[in-house]
Amino acid sequence: MDRRQKKTREAVFQAFGALLARKSYANITVQEIIDGADIGRSTFYAHFETKDDLLKELCGELFGHIISSARDCTHTHGLYAGGQTPDSVFCHLLQHLEENDKNILGLLSCESSEIFLRYFKNSLNQLISLVFVNQDVPRTSAVPEDFLVNHISGSFVEMVLWWLKGGQKQTPRELDAYFRAVIEPIL
Repeated sequence: MDRRQKKTREAVFQAFGALLARKSYANITVQEIIDGADIGRSTFYAHFETKDDLLKELCGELFGHIISSARDCTHTHGLYAGGQTPDSVFCHLLQHLEENDKNILGLLSCESSEIFLRYFKNSLNQLISLVFVNQDVPRTSAVPEDFLVNHISGSFVEMVLWWLKGGQKQTPRELDAYFRAVIEPIL
C-alpha cells in the first residue's frame, strides 16, 4: 500500500471513529464517512466494499495492533527492564488501553460499544489461547479449553468496562494484579 492509500485509509478511520463517538453504528451513513474523510465515493469503495467492511477492518487494525503489541516484548512502555519477560501480557494490554491510541476506550464505551466489545473479546480469545491455553503446561482443571478461554476473555472485558465506568482510577499494574489474583487459580 502506498503512502497516499495509507493516508486515505487513516482519514476514513478517523472520520468513522469520530462519527461512532457521536452516534450509533446503525445510524451512520457512508456519505457521512466520505464527507468526514473529505474523499470521493469511488475512493471510499476502492478501499472498502461496505460500511460493515470498514468496521471489520477498523476493529482488526485496532485490536490486532493492541493484541500483537501485548505479545511483543520489544514494545516496552517501561514494563520490561533489560529484555526480561513481561510481568503479565494483561498488564501490557492494559497499558495500551490506557494510552487510548485511536480513541479505543471511547469506542469501547460508545453507543455502538457492543460491536467493538465483540471484536475485542474475539481478539482476546486468540491472545489467551496463544499465551495460556495452547502451551504445553499441564492444567489442573478439567474445564474445557474453549470454556476457559471464553471465561477469561469475558472477565477481562468486564474488568475494562468497570475500569472505564469508574474513571480509570486504578493503574494498569493494579488492575493486572486484581485480574491475575482471580484467574491464576483456574489456570
